[in-house]
Amino acid sequence: MPLDPKIKKSWEELQRKYPHPVNALGIKIADKDQMTLKVWKEEGIDKFVQK
Repeated sequence: MPLDPKIKKSWEELQRKYPHPVNALGIKIADKDQMTLKVWKEEGIDKFVQK
């Protein structure tokens, strides 16, 4: 199920501030949280990781 466009845009803005994967609330995604990491990659949020 695709994310709501408002949530996705907010998540992208948050992710730009961090060098590691974060959820939509700005909290680091744990390595064991495979469901969130899967959505993070499928939605393309991974492209916005601060380098």
